[in-house]
Amino acid sequence: MNILRLKIITPKKTVLETDINLITVPAADGEITILPHHINLFSLLKEGIVHYVSEKKEEYLAVGGGYVETDGENVHLLVSRAYGQDQIDKKQTEEAIIKAKNDMKSAKDKNTFQEISSLLRKSVIDQKLLKKRAPKSFSEHV
Repeated sequence: MNILRLKIITPKKTVLETDINLITVPAADGEITILPHHINLFSLLKEGIVHYVSEKKEEYLAVGGGYVETDGENVHLLVSRAYGQDQIDKKQTEEAIIKAKNDMKSAKDKNTFQEISSLLRKSVIDQKLLKKRAPKSFSEHV
């Protein structure tokens, strides 16, 4: 069978459980695409965009850092957060990017700079996710 069983888990809940044909994840050293019958893999994930394809649709999700594990039949993403386009406010995201860029210029210490940098990174990922295609309800999967 050419199907993978995808399960995305955050500390709060199982966000998604569905059958897919392939998934591309943001691994620490670059993107990894996993197809059915993939060799066993356990890898670190960085925050970014996950892309998966099922029989009739293509989806994009933003994820926080974590891990991916597969045995060729199942794919598990253990991530700090996961959400779809419908959970992103475009205006707030654009405002957050502008604010973070301005705040970085006036950051007084390394910790403050790193916090602002993290917020900027998340907002940029959100902005990229919104550009992937028209928002589609993520909640229909949950």
